[in-house]
Amino acid sequence: MPPLTVVGGGLAGSEAAWQAAQCGLDVTLIEMRPVRSTEAHKTDQLAELVCSNSLKSDQPDSAPGQLKAELRGLNSLILRAADDARVPAGGALAVDRDRFAATISAAIYDHPRIQLLREEIHSLPDGPTIIATGPLTAPDLSASIRQATGDDGLYFYDAISPIVSADSIDMSVAFRASRYDRGDDPEGDYLNCPMDRDTYHQFIEALGTARCIEPAPFEEKAIYFEGCMPIEVIAARGPETLAFGPMKPVGLRNPHTGEEAYAVVQLRQEDLGRDYYNLVGFQTKMAYPEQERIFRMIPGLEQAEFHRLGAIHRNTYVNAPRFLNPDLTLKNRSHIWLAGQITGVEGYLESTAIGLTAARMAAKSLIGADFIPPPDTSAIGSLLRHLSHGNPDDYQPMNINFGLFPPLEKRPRKRAERRLAVIERARQDCTDWLATCASP
Repeated sequence: MPPLTVVGGGLAGSEAAWQAAQCGLDVTLIEMRPVRSTEAHKTDQLAELVCSNSLKSDQPDSAPGQLKAELRGLNSLILRAADDARVPAGGALAVDRDRFAATISAAIYDHPRIQLLREEIHSLPDGPTIIATGPLTAPDLSASIRQATGDDGLYFYDAISPIVSADSIDMSVAFRASRYDRGDDPEGDYLNCPMDRDTYHQFIEALGTARCIEPAPFEEKAIYFEGCMPIEVIAARGPETLAFGPMKPVGLRNPHTGEEAYAVVQLRQEDLGRDYYNLVGFQTKMAYPEQERIFRMIPGLEQAEFHRLGAIHRNTYVNAPRFLNPDLTLKNRSHIWLAGQITGVEGYLESTAIGLTAARMAAKSLIGADFIPPPDTSAIGSLLRHLSHGNPDDYQPMNINFGLFPPLEKRPRKRAERRLAVIERARQDCTDWLATCASP
């Protein structure tokens, strides 16, 4: 059986390498860190989470929840590591990022069919290869992909939220609670910093005058993904936008006052020891000194010690409907599969799903067998439809969401009922497929 090369040790690449090895292939996983680092990574661990530590909703009636159910049914390495490293986050699946990465790294190191190489790849290899280099693909490899596709290079900017030390948060002001009392901890899974009307508007004014890090001259056309919009960009849309978005107070009551605040900044646990918390939805491109000044205007964070400040980086992806075949191979390079965010899916588990699928497609191709595709009505099938049937003239990265699923034959009038019907259809249609594919 021919060997397989996987380039990129992020979530998609790690999942792809492990899945392909489980299928019986000998796999070489190539990761350029620490030989060459990126502007976002801090360690040389595989599957390092560089943005949020949240893998989004784990509720069974949500689109992300259905995607998780399918990945669990397919024995996803990433999902098993996430479940093992879970930290309280209400209805979401959030992880201790260090434990998460360590678990995945150990699984790759210990697999007898996987060889891990630490080096940079400068061009597309000649043999069977999965490219899963993600949003921070190195310039030489990016140029090689552009040469293969003829594309001028599509990209948007992805921003990272700050992390603060727990013992620097003033708990006489902040309070622990989950929205609508959801979550595992009776006291609440989140820390909440309340703002009154005047404080909120002073904060918005400060965001509007903050000095930001601008893109390099050749990257002046900044295209932001709506699901990861910098906080100051959201604020620029209107003075109340944040109060109805990331800072909405609905479902939270301040136990110090017994009242609902005008706006609330939520902080989510970063690690199992509760030593660090990240500011939910506060991804930013502000300069570091501005971040420290403005974020210390948040009640309860006046003395905040920042473990990590927000940052911005370019996210590279191809126009999948134009340049990829339905089996995720490049249209003019049938031995090259693409996986993860570079295909134009957005999100940790979306990238994982495409990494898993690309690996199984590649394995079946290399042994001369047919891959049974997931039903279009499933979460994974819906993501694949986005890649193959999206509008190539206006292709945008996409998280899993109900809009990607095919329409129902009979459409209930209420949105909640429609969503439940979509999930139930996905579960039913996935039953036989998951049984067939559960073991690679």
